[in-house]
Amino acid sequence: MNVEKIMQKLEQRYSHEREYLQAVREVLESIEDIVNENPQFEAANIIERIVEPDRIIQFKVQWVDDKGNVQVNRGYRIQFNNAIGPYKGGLRFHPSVTPSILKFLGFEQIFKNSLTTLPMGGAKGGSDFDPKGKSNNEIMRFCQAFMSELWKYIGADIDVPAGDIGVGGREIGYLYGMYKKLAGEHNGVLTGKGKGWGGSLIRPEATGFGNVFFAKEMLKTRGQDFKGKIVTISGFGNVAWGAALKATQLGAKVVTISGPDGYIYDPDGISGEKIDYMLELRASNNDIVKPYSYEFPNAQFHQGKKPWEVKCDIALPCATSTPEAIEVFMENKILFAPGKAANAGGVATSGLEQSQNAMKLNWPADEVENKLHQIMINIHESCVKYGKEDDGFVNYVKGANIAGFMKVANAMLDQGVV
Repeated sequence: MNVEKIMQKLEQRYSHEREYLQAVREVLESIEDIVNENPQFEAANIIERIVEPDRIIQFKVQWVDDKGNVQVNRGYRIQFNNAIGPYKGGLRFHPSVTPSILKFLGFEQIFKNSLTTLPMGGAKGGSDFDPKGKSNNEIMRFCQAFMSELWKYIGADIDVPAGDIGVGGREIGYLYGMYKKLAGEHNGVLTGKGKGWGGSLIRPEATGFGNVFFAKEMLKTRGQDFKGKIVTISGFGNVAWGAALKATQLGAKVVTISGPDGYIYDPDGISGEKIDYMLELRASNNDIVKPYSYEFPNAQFHQGKKPWEVKCDIALPCATSTPEAIEVFMENKILFAPGKAANAGGVATSGLEQSQNAMKLNWPADEVENKLHQIMINIHESCVKYGKEDDGFVNYVKGANIAGFMKVANAMLDQGVV
């Protein structure tokens, strides 16, 4: 495999899709050696096939706002690869949504879903609709209009969307209600559903829980654990909440959370009622963390800054890291977990929700958490298997990409050119 030759062709074809091209390059560079060791992949042209989505669905979303004005947004669903199972991936409602962003996310989703060991393909979708500042009725009307176009392309055994940025439990409810009406079916076509109508317990905190479970396995490779460690966290949404909760349960002290306005440093630790207050802050829809410092006077608010200036043992960004930052971690042999591995807890629990829906069952919270924990252990083992270097250092970025790729590539080989 010649990475530069493949990238040159993609760059000529998609020169304006910067995010997508960056994601493809990062994966191809890390799997180059394993592909060259397996000539059957090149013979079947696996790389050229896997970097192109199966289909891109684009549609117009027409809806009426509270003033009676007709609004028009763009809607998308990118079904990337279904070699190991039905397409699976979130819907994002945000002004930044473009085909390039969704192709980047959908491509990454292939390998993230593969890592979970659950039968899920990769997809992503959404709209440039902005839920902020909209009334509940406007959001409902938009979701209904969006689903009136999308429903034709999805199904419990075809494509199972979930939530993402701008799409939480409320939006999933509105989307599912419209799907149910149009399709005349009550099935597991969406995940992130309400607990009373097919949703899985611990789904809101699952990504944060999985993040900590993965970090726990990383620490074990160096004979350590969370007990007594200082942890910095960015964000204060569901992922940060789940991560703070589980890290605290494992004996760590979480000292930061952050928002667009800055970050909070709490030297006493963020636990108990303080973690509950994170949820209250998020529910207020103000998208700021400064009020935390009013509620807990020992905490310090640092306006316009990020928490990475605070000394810590473990940093949980609960977001992405830049390629330049990752290079620094690697050069200094600092353990770094890529998002497709560390953040797989959310989609893994969505996969468990699909299983429960298919069996018409509802597992208790501890059973879901135990299954999630084991999945994250398995993901870590796969990353170590393919990412361990001669000196013993584990390159988790490389390991995650190769582990995710191998399962999908072999499935594509088995199924022929279809």
